[in-house]
Amino acid sequence: MTSLLVALACVSSLLTLNALFPQKRRRETIIFSFLAGWLTTELAWHQLVLQLAVALALTKLGAVDALAGKLAWGALLASWAGLLTCASWSSRAGKCMDKALDEALSGRSGMQPSAALAERLRTPIGLSRLLWPFYLTHRDVEHIADIPYADVAGPRNCLDVYRPSKPLPNAPVVLQIHGGGWVVGHKRQQALPLLVDLASRGCVCVSANYRLSPRATFPEHIIDVKRALAWVREHIAQYGGDPSCVIVTGGSAGGHLAALAALTPNEPRWQPGFEQVDTRVQGCIAFYGIYDLATLSEAPPPPGLIGLWQRFVIKQSFADHREAFVQASPLHHVRSDAPPFLIIHGTHDSMAPTAVAREFAATLRGVSAAPVAYAELPGAQHAFDIFHSVRTHHVIRGIHRFVAYVIEQHAAARVSTGIS
Repeated sequence: MTSLLVALACVSSLLTLNALFPQKRRRETIIFSFLAGWLTTELAWHQLVLQLAVALALTKLGAVDALAGKLAWGALLASWAGLLTCASWSSRAGKCMDKALDEALSGRSGMQPSAALAERLRTPIGLSRLLWPFYLTHRDVEHIADIPYADVAGPRNCLDVYRPSKPLPNAPVVLQIHGGGWVVGHKRQQALPLLVDLASRGCVCVSANYRLSPRATFPEHIIDVKRALAWVREHIAQYGGDPSCVIVTGGSAGGHLAALAALTPNEPRWQPGFEQVDTRVQGCIAFYGIYDLATLSEAPPPPGLIGLWQRFVIKQSFADHREAFVQASPLHHVRSDAPPFLIIHGTHDSMAPTAVAREFAATLRGVSAAPVAYAELPGAQHAFDIFHSVRTHHVIRGIHRFVAYVIEQHAAARVSTGIS
């Protein structure tokens, strides 16, 4: 029994150390650091309770009779203190979101949420969500799957719609773009806590696939995103959505594509055959995105990113075709007429450099007339929002406030232009 307790202490300590001090530099270990850190930080309480139960059971069976068992208990106590630190970081996400939105919206109409929204924002996370973090459905949400959005539709050119079971007309629309390094990923794997929550509260949410590399070559990825936007413009009213009020969101590679779509509206070269379609969006929520593919920022790119793009995504040499990488970088496309942005990134992100997200937000804020909110979440790893957690709950609360602001500004703009 002692050896089992020692093994538990070693594994627990390694997981906790990695969560507190994730690997960000060595390409060979980054993916493992991310996966282990992601599950540890978002499920800190689950791990603590499970490890405590196992340790107590082993102790009852005599695991601490030897000195090694007592030392293992000391290591476990230190590890659990680290897990409590991770849990504390998660609980601070709400204040972080509020601070980011307060700073971005200060002095603007619609800064403060309505009384109804304020009451909703005070709603605590349900215990069932914490106990069953991977339960990602809602009884008040209808899911309509695998709708083709392009004439060339294949398995990768379909989207899903999530809408209230009792939809109302002219609901705001949220278009989700999944991540996966431009080479993997699926529309039903990411952001489901956000999509289901927004749909249960009156939004029409769309989650789209797009063609993946190495079969696809950039800019086919962003062309597909814009095709999905074109489909929303033409068809979303049939599902209760307002085609004139669209917010685009995505994480990681999806954050890159969402930001790029928001910053390049009506770009003819990325709308072949549908150049006349208005692909402007009214807001963008970018999670842990990749904003610089061409070393435009002072921070170094993620290890292996340029090599990935050279070999699989853009399939051109960076040295000989740097301009193509520049054009693919959202940081290059910051503009004064950008829509409102909410940029969310974790301090412990192993896959996408926090410093680049910080610089992208600052650069956009210095140019754009619309608000740019940047929330840097303490302790958050990459892909933290894929399932329910305390941090995800607080982030979704902040997104409700951002969406409410976008809706109010959109309505005011329609009134000012005489559109009913």
